[in-house]
Amino acid sequence: MGVQGNQKWRELLGKIIKDPHEKQRIANALGVSIITLSRWVSGESTPRTHNLRLLLKALPDHRKAFLDILPHDELSQAVDEKIEDEDTAQEIPSVFYARVLNAHCNLPRILHFSSICDVILQQALKQLDPNREGMEITVVQCMYPSPNGKIHSLRESLGRGTPPWNRELEQRTLFLGAESLSGYVVSSGRPLAIPSRMEGLNLFPVQWVEWEESAMAYPIMMADQIAGCLLVSSTQPGYFLSLARQKLVQQYAELLLVAFEPDNFYDLRSIDLGRMPPYEKQRSHLGSFRQRVADTMIRHRVDVVQAERMIWQQLEDELLQLQMLQDTK
Repeated sequence: MGVQGNQKWRELLGKIIKDPHEKQRIANALGVSIITLSRWVSGESTPRTHNLRLLLKALPDHRKAFLDILPHDELSQAVDEKIEDEDTAQEIPSVFYARVLNAHCNLPRILHFSSICDVILQQALKQLDPNREGMEITVVQCMYPSPNGKIHSLRESLGRGTPPWNRELEQRTLFLGAESLSGYVVSSGRPLAIPSRMEGLNLFPVQWVEWEESAMAYPIMMADQIAGCLLVSSTQPGYFLSLARQKLVQQYAELLLVAFEPDNFYDLRSIDLGRMPPYEKQRSHLGSFRQRVADTMIRHRVDVVQAERMIWQQLEDELLQLQMLQDTK
């Protein structure tokens, strides 16, 4: 099996890299030359285990084919080593809990939420995406209650990402509702991991964004009170099938509790989400946010915090109405 399987995986790689663009893409992803790829195919040289792992990552659509060809050879060893690495990183380091607790006790109130989220998201990204395969982690908050006491939407608050997202900590202006993975998780109070884009399209209320191939959301809850959720997206299909990764997402969502104020939590029975338009349709409304806040501060003689809350609520109403009109057409 060893010699025959070795030849078969080389033949499969040879077929894949017949496309010059694909050959260059793979070489770039592995950090090797296209000549090296050709030598692997011809049998002149053999890739190291590290390069085999990178090859699997660069060719997710062919991963199963490679493993079927060599279930007991070096390629499988590369996968086994990767799984072993994942299993060793199931817990948040204890020293990091101490760091978050210190920030919680000493940060000024005005910096409390954003700074603690920043610290937690950086560590979560480092641990959940150590090889920088492409991940985005976002804190999603419940919007303010409407006059009837119900929560009708969520809002992406802060996030970080590795390429291709490549986001630093930033204020997000995107509303989410019942049409989203976050909406499903916040409404039910239960976590959900979606292995692939195709499965999400068929079974769950998810709007996929560019590059996103798998996703997981975990509620940020205290007993039966909910403040939002932690949303994690990956460029890799099947990324959240790993129980170790699911456990880490849970731990980081639970750790985020310390970033929220007590009045940010709402009874789960008060969640009554509407539907929100896609981001492309939200953009024209959200682009005027800062100007509207400035105008409101002058007109109503309120501070920036009060003005922002008023405008967020106005925007929520406008977008809910916009989607309702769209749904009735």
